[in-house]
Amino acid sequence: MQTDLAPEFKGTRDGDAAEAILRKCVHCGFCLATCPTYLLLGNELDSPRGRIYLMKQMLEGAQVTQATQLHLDRCLTCRNCETTCPSGVQYGALVDIGRKIVEARVERPLRERAVRAALKRGLTSPLFGPAMKLGQLVRPLLPAALKNKVPPRAGPRAHQWPTSTHPRKVLLLMGCVQTSMMPNINSATARVLDAAGVQTLVADNAGCCGAIRWHLGDEPGGLSDMRRNIDAWWPTIAADKVEAIVMNASGCGVMVKDYGHALAHDPDYAAKAKRVSELTRDLSEFVPGLVAELQKRLARARPAARAAGSPIGASTSARAIGAVERLAFHPPCTLQHGQQLRGGIESALRALGFEVQLAASESHLCCGSAGTYSVLQPKLAFELRDRKLASLAPLGADLIVSANIGCILHLQTGTTTPVRHWIEVLDEALVASPP
Repeated sequence: MQTDLAPEFKGTRDGDAAEAILRKCVHCGFCLATCPTYLLLGNELDSPRGRIYLMKQMLEGAQVTQATQLHLDRCLTCRNCETTCPSGVQYGALVDIGRKIVEARVERPLRERAVRAALKRGLTSPLFGPAMKLGQLVRPLLPAALKNKVPPRAGPRAHQWPTSTHPRKVLLLMGCVQTSMMPNINSATARVLDAAGVQTLVADNAGCCGAIRWHLGDEPGGLSDMRRNIDAWWPTIAADKVEAIVMNASGCGVMVKDYGHALAHDPDYAAKAKRVSELTRDLSEFVPGLVAELQKRLARARPAARAAGSPIGASTSARAIGAVERLAFHPPCTLQHGQQLRGGIESALRALGFEVQLAASESHLCCGSAGTYSVLQPKLAFELRDRKLASLAPLGADLIVSANIGCILHLQTGTTTPVRHWIEVLDEALVASPP
């Protein structure tokens, strides 16, 4: 796509990056068929190709309006279009640039500004944890819309962290909301890795991966979060104590893997950020290498569970592993499109005795969570949620599993079928296994 940048963008980092991306687009329209918002709304301006045209016009000097802002806001940043695109258009990077420009030029209504400020500051604040605990205490009294955003309190096992030491070590990003909303995901990760002979380390000062601020148009805030995490991890990395930085939230994984690109122009952090990105592994990349050891543990667990007459994973309302648990897997967009990772979770779980199925149709589509999207665009988010659950329903699964806290929380608001992180299910299977 030929682009004639306006003088204000010529020779700038964002302008040059945007122009390079735009030149790859050949107007083919393959992206329309896989764009969730286009499928719902049928408006090409709510498709990747339409938004690309809007951003091209903006970069060429056209007036930026609230309509431009609305169409960019409606984008889920699911990056399904990148998977589909035959020309390799880096749409996600382009829309980040576009949103940043729009945010600087179009003033939002007061209510929108307030909500976005609350999300940027509240979700990453140290006060989020205490606020969530209070919300959980009064959860039965909350209105349905708010109750959906407050998961029930976790049980005591969610706070049980393994104490064994191992020669193999990894760092784990605990996340900004996961520790308060679903802490068992982190502890289950540590327990599963421990069962396979890997010790999980946590850097106390690491927090939000930066995605919340970054995708809300606050680039300085996002970069600040990135630098803080790098500073927190660097002493351990520099001492060569860990083999990987493990992510159990795919949304965080795709962001941290991009640190090297985001900070490439920062002389103080470029090299460190590149190293951090190189070390980062989604849990779905790391656990398959541990399958052999985990198989040994589960082989000891199954007979014990059957002899005791107590199904492994009973707390999930799933079947005993001895009878094969039926799982429906929803691959998050940040996993299958953002990180381009597919099949790792399914293959690992199947090797460990689980029956795992993907939806027969639309397994590639977003569930509507998309970080803060479910708060900012609730109508579209709930339509996509219901569409996703409808595609999963024919599987008749005992349990829906996913790999990102946002997807898990969002899907659970629309179904009585339990929705869990896949690592939690594996952890429960290991509970009865002797060391």
